[in-house]
Amino acid sequence: MRRRSDEMSSQFEVVHRQVLYRSPILLTPYTDPDTIDTDSLAAFVKRSYEDASIAPQDVDTGAVICTGEAVRKHNSAAIIRMLAEQGGHFVCATAGPNLEAILGAHGSGAAARSQIHHGVGLNVDIGGGTTKLALVENGAVIETMAVNVGARLIAWNSEGRVIRTEAAGCAVARDCGYDIAVGDIITEEQKRAIAELLAQILFETLERKAYSPLTESFIISGALTYAGAIAEISFSGGVSEYIYEADKDDYGDLGPLLGAAVRRRIPMLQMPLAGSLERIRATVIGASQYTIQLSSSTVYISKDGLLPQLDLQVVPAYLPKDPTALTVSTVTEAIMRGFARLDITPEDIGRPIALALLGPVIPNHQSIKALSSGIRQALEPLSNHPWVIILSADVAGLVGFMLKEEEKVPQDVVVVDGIHVGEFNFVDLGRIIDSVEAIPVVVKSLVFEG
Repeated sequence: MRRRSDEMSSQFEVVHRQVLYRSPILLTPYTDPDTIDTDSLAAFVKRSYEDASIAPQDVDTGAVICTGEAVRKHNSAAIIRMLAEQGGHFVCATAGPNLEAILGAHGSGAAARSQIHHGVGLNVDIGGGTTKLALVENGAVIETMAVNVGARLIAWNSEGRVIRTEAAGCAVARDCGYDIAVGDIITEEQKRAIAELLAQILFETLERKAYSPLTESFIISGALTYAGAIAEISFSGGVSEYIYEADKDDYGDLGPLLGAAVRRRIPMLQMPLAGSLERIRATVIGASQYTIQLSSSTVYISKDGLLPQLDLQVVPAYLPKDPTALTVSTVTEAIMRGFARLDITPEDIGRPIALALLGPVIPNHQSIKALSSGIRQALEPLSNHPWVIILSADVAGLVGFMLKEEEKVPQDVVVVDGIHVGEFNFVDLGRIIDSVEAIPVVVKSLVFEG
């Protein structure tokens, strides 16, 4: 990391990344259809650290991302907490399909390539339970979609006996004329028919035309509204290993057959097929590139022990675009409008929040005083939790000092800047990294359940 040198800023930017160790791939273990196996996961993480010759206490920051079908299991929140604690100074997130699409697009290299070919690219991340589509342009994801197509909607053991099913897998099987349940023997004919129908559902979404009733029922979020030309298509996720013919092993699921069915249909799209920098690991690589942000080094923490702060709902407040218009009243009004948009008030908040003040601030005493006084007046009823404040202007240290020393705010205060947040976000703030005096932050998108 280095401080940005092109302007007067204490914000950090990442200039180099290097992968030191890649663990083996572990299929998510379950003790029953709705419960993730905590002990197996914990043992895997412990073994991976040992194999990498890295101690958890030597890790400054990281992220645990729970995705796909695993998100829907009843103990997923407890699992990611356990992994975050075991992994070191980690923060954690549950990635909804839109965020997962973004991570896959960055990790696969599709987002970076879109800066070169100057057109709109499409990355298709096909995992165990869901497929995430991301349209990318000029290095950014401009639109996402998710559909219930994946390799492990039905899984079986070495004898061909079904050991797990998901609702979407059973629905596809029924449409093929099969009634498949745990304990049944699944035939090669059934596997192939189910894989072909899943590929057909996926390609209806990729063609961006009218959907059949079955495909419509499989859409999680979307559909894509962009109707223009697509410069290239790429694939990531576990099934992409078969699409690019990088893996031929059978893991007791639809992966090989689904990958082959997708590969045969690609010419129908008339989109050039691009390679992928990462396939099955694209989401986790994308998480390291996209999810974790680092605050500037001018953070303010009123006392030790306030971090980490997890699952803070972001309340965006938009300051006047003209920084000379910053007054106590304009700040207070902006904050109250932010609460009103979320249908909450500072008086009735039952959970921790992060107030994000977005807009320019002149770094002089008059502006900082107006900002701090406005924050104090608006947040005064909020006494059950520390005040966590995110600024887009590079003045976190000044605002924190003003709140505690001049405004005499009794609550504990954490103020950070250099973090990009917006509507419908939640954030996790990790422990401060002493070497750079900055805070790792995971920004999470709100997950809308269908």
